[in-house]
Amino acid sequence: MLLPRGLKKRQRTSAWICLLLVASAWATNFSICLDEVRSGKWGTIGGTDNSGRPVSNISQATALTYDLCLRACGSGPERFNWNIFSQQFTAWLLPSLALASQLPFGARTRLDNLVSVLLTVGSPTLASYSLALTVLNGHWLAERFSHLSYPNVRNAVKILSSLQQSPLEVHTEESLLASLVVLHANDNFWVDLEEWLNGSSLSAVASILWCLLAYLFTVVDFFTGGAVTYSTLNSNGQAVGSVFLWMLPVVVAWLQISPKCDHTRVKQAINRANQIAFVATPDGEPTLASNISTKRAISLRKGGGDVHSDEHLEAVYAAFREASQKSESHQPVNGSAWERGDRNIRVRPANRQGSLPQVIAYIEPVVKPWAFDLFDRPRGSRWGPGVLSRLVLASVLALGLTWGTIGAAIVGSYFVPTQGIGCRAGSYLVYGIVSTVVWMMLVASSILAHMSSFTGTSNERYVYSKSTRTAAIASIILRRTGKLFSALNAIWVFSACLFQFSSFFDRCLCNSSVFSLGKHAYNAIDLLPEDLGDLLLSKFVGCSILFMGFVNILINPELPD
Repeated sequence: MLLPRGLKKRQRTSAWICLLLVASAWATNFSICLDEVRSGKWGTIGGTDNSGRPVSNISQATALTYDLCLRACGSGPERFNWNIFSQQFTAWLLPSLALASQLPFGARTRLDNLVSVLLTVGSPTLASYSLALTVLNGHWLAERFSHLSYPNVRNAVKILSSLQQSPLEVHTEESLLASLVVLHANDNFWVDLEEWLNGSSLSAVASILWCLLAYLFTVVDFFTGGAVTYSTLNSNGQAVGSVFLWMLPVVVAWLQISPKCDHTRVKQAINRANQIAFVATPDGEPTLASNISTKRAISLRKGGGDVHSDEHLEAVYAAFREASQKSESHQPVNGSAWERGDRNIRVRPANRQGSLPQVIAYIEPVVKPWAFDLFDRPRGSRWGPGVLSRLVLASVLALGLTWGTIGAAIVGSYFVPTQGIGCRAGSYLVYGIVSTVVWMMLVASSILAHMSSFTGTSNERYVYSKSTRTAAIASIILRRTGKLFSALNAIWVFSACLFQFSSFFDRCLCNSSVFSLGKHAYNAIDLLPEDLGDLLLSKFVGCSILFMGFVNILINPELPD
């Protein structure tokens, strides 16, 4: 029988109302349930105190064994309370979402930005590791160039540090790199590119202030929260505030270096700078690189393929090293007499002019003093000096921040009566473990990807061995699996927070800590003040403060003159 559309709509609405009423009718009320048990309605066995010890008089029971809880109270959750949900959501989860929205996702496409969000939220270990490694690499880069004294080396360090997150390519052919380093005509290239990459951004400053303000009330609540009653205990969001506390130092630190992550800004800056790049010519008069070819000394890689970032860095370093050594020996590019500089200009522009062969020869290696050998990478190494120590330190910092904040949520939920691992602590434990596993998988993937680039060449084509092919395949599998796990982990932790606020976890299974207590599980219902204790976990906030302090100490290293 066909019914009018309006009648169908009213029937569907009535069905939803009936469903909600039935769900409310079947919802558990632990206070009423405990009163029924105390009255003897469910027998005299199964009542305990809040430590799980059986009581001789059922009327004195303050907790129920898991079996009795299921029989007397049912397996369903407490009734959903909108006031509790909205209060906890806005106080604890909403500031975290506000922080996540301020992350400087600057990938090429929206899909890439979505993947970045899922990787960040799904694996805080990976996010903090990437940040710590970026800062450590920038500090190491400044130290590596610190002994060089040649014009533009300071800006070169800033630029290379800024392009860590970008697929950088350096071309040495056709005197492109040699001209960029040696010629006085390219001074504007280095100055302008550094300014366009690292120029101050009022929007970044405003975002940092917004992050701090948005999280201020959460942190204040974290330190000064009052006594927690049983009615809000199992929906309380202090653990949620802790599980996302890692986001504050990560977001603030990334905002401080946001231009390095914005693909559009980086691409525009490099394209603009390359328009004023000069190359040497055989007659000695430099000309714009655009008049010679479409290649540039510094550019972004297009399409797929391997990125040999270490080799690119070494090429720039070697060019500045040779130019610095020759200028310190007062050797001008064109072989004429050296024009002495002064306090303001140590290397005169006249000393940095020459023909194409002279410019190329100026960065050719010569017999180096022993001091330069200390800074050279060991021959045959493809990993770069100090890589292992930076990886280890970044890993320690990332794991410390992750488990210092997520661990606080686990500990806080563990000691909420009934003490043990229930749905809440178990959810956070799974989140932390998967976060760490994803970090391990993606770090291993990057190492294997680098190993797969150890190839030879034949007729100007890469030749892959069996080991490099295996490393490449394993890298792809680990990377894709890690991204999948990270996405699922992000959905998992967000769902766990909603389940906690909506009282979905407020049921016999979760409140009895069945996962850790097993057959000894019990549900503490009538809580005393000493059972609640101090649920604040302020001491764990120190992990975030220490991480933020580390970043701000190393984020602006001392640069060469």
